[in-house]
Amino acid sequence: MTRKTPARRLPPGRDRDELAAGLKEKYDAGASIRALAEETGRSYGAVHRLLGEAGVAFRGRGGATRGKAAA
Repeated sequence: MTRKTPARRLPPGRDRDELAAGLKEKYDAGASIRALAEETGRSYGAVHRLLGEAGVAFRGRGGATRGKAAA
């Protein structure tokens, strides 16, 4: 597995809007932020920022929740 060097700057203007919209579409379809970051060669934080700018309703973190112990 080869790792891409992360892009250091987010594109400005329309390119940024198009990137954010594409990421939003994939996130809304079920892709994780980490998967999108790896796919685009960007950091988790950059993808999260772009998704926020695109108006994404972020999913919960998932995993086990606390509840009544099984008897």
